[in-house]
Amino acid sequence: MNFTDSIKNELVYSGMIDQILKVGDIIPNFILPNAFGQLVEIEKLLASGAVVISFFRGSWCPFCNLELAGLQQALPAIQTLGASLIAISPQTTRHTISTVEKHELTYEVLSDRSNHIARQFGIVFQIPESLRPILNEKGHVLPRYNGDESFELPIPATFVVAQDGKIIYAFVDADYTKRLDPIEIVSILRNIPIVGKS
Repeated sequence: MNFTDSIKNELVYSGMIDQILKVGDIIPNFILPNAFGQLVEIEKLLASGAVVISFFRGSWCPFCNLELAGLQQALPAIQTLGASLIAISPQTTRHTISTVEKHELTYEVLSDRSNHIARQFGIVFQIPESLRPILNEKGHVLPRYNGDESFELPIPATFVVAQDGKIIYAFVDADYTKRLDPIEIVSILRNIPIVGKS
C-alpha cells in the first residue's frame, strides 16, 4: 500500500471524517498571524463579505502548491463577487513567508501553529509513526516546517462561509491529492447575495 492510500485508510477507519464541520455549522471565531506577523481576524473579514477558507498541509506538499497557485488565479473573480480568500497551514511564519513569495500570493496566508484552529474545524490528524520515515526521506521534515514534534497536519479542506459565519459549502476528502477546483468556488460564490446589492 502506498503512502497516499495509507493516509486515506487511516482517516476513513478512524471515523474523524464524520466529525468535521459541515454545511450549516457555524465556524469558530479566530485571529491568526499572516506571513508578516500581522493579525487577521475572521470576524472583520466576514463583516465585508463571504470568506473562502482553504486549509493546506504546507509548502513541502506539491498538491498544496498547485492549489495555492490555482487560488491565486481565481482571486480576482473571488474578490469581484465580494468575498475574501484566506489559506491556513500549521507552518511557522518563516515558512509562510517563503510560500507567499514563491507563488507571489496576494491573498492572506495564515500560520496556525499547533493546528489550534484546524482542530476546531475537526480536520487535524497525526501522521502514524510508521509513515514518518517516508516523509523524512522525501525531505518533508515536519518539525522543521511546523516548529513542533507533533507530526500533526490538517486534512486539506475548503470551506465557503457566509457573512453570518455559517458554512455554505465544505470540501474535505480523505485523499489529500484531491482538492476543490477554484472554478467551483467562484460558481458557489455567485449564488451568495453581495451585501448592499440587490
